[in-house]
Amino acid sequence: MIFGTVLILSGCKPVDWAEKQWNAFFNVETAQEEKWKEILYDQPTPNPDESKEEPSKEKPSKEEPTQKDLPWLEETVTVSADGKAVVQNLDDLLIVANKERNLPKDYEPTDLVTPDVPFPFKEDLPKKKMRKEAALSLEVLFKVAEDKGLELLAQSGYRSYDTQDSIFAFNAEQKGEEIANKTSSKPGQSEHQTGLSMDVTSPEVNYELTEAFGDTKEGKWLAENAHKYGFIIRYLKGKEDITGYNYEPWHLRYVGVEHANKIHQLGITLEEYLQKP
Repeated sequence: MIFGTVLILSGCKPVDWAEKQWNAFFNVETAQEEKWKEILYDQPTPNPDESKEEPSKEKPSKEEPTQKDLPWLEETVTVSADGKAVVQNLDDLLIVANKERNLPKDYEPTDLVTPDVPFPFKEDLPKKKMRKEAALSLEVLFKVAEDKGLELLAQSGYRSYDTQDSIFAFNAEQKGEEIANKTSSKPGQSEHQTGLSMDVTSPEVNYELTEAFGDTKEGKWLAENAHKYGFIIRYLKGKEDITGYNYEPWHLRYVGVEHANKIHQLGITLEEYLQKP
């Protein structure tokens, strides 16, 4: 079963939340399949004994996030002396960094770990790391993909402010700042600094981060299934005016299973999901 495999991959006993998520969401080929669907999609399996009862108004689950629980974009920033919006909910899984929302220069997640997944390089680099919850979920996603005959590799996760500064400066020098700003982030505006993102690739695109990855069997599978494991495709095609970045089928962002399912079902971006109604 997937659960047993993940324990071997992670090399340690997972925390309670991980056990609950794996038991509830990832044993999809066992006798608990219907229960998994009920929890994941909020669609209870019909009970024959209750078919004759009068319908009653459903009460929201205590564990289900309600609108008032979401960290709305306008409520999670403060304006610095130089006029920049600085993100405040740094430890939140729904943290948003983009061209209008800046992370503090010295921000680094305290729970960064290296997920036990394949990389196309052997060096022990910081970009292998993710926040712990995201890393454990990535292990599950990769194991399921492997069992389906897919070959995914993790290319780039956490980046510090200074690393992103160097990357953007190089891209701006090579392509010009206008083009660089559409394909890479300025320092402080990169999701990679949150430790919740991982760029993935496959041999079919020569381990590159390219739009063509979206047309590979791995890219198509991710687009259809990443949400089941708590990830979204962060930069969607046709949403460039909202995210500020070109379509990136390789960029996975962890938000947790409940939120990922809702975002996927609605076909929206994280910015749209967190826009206060």
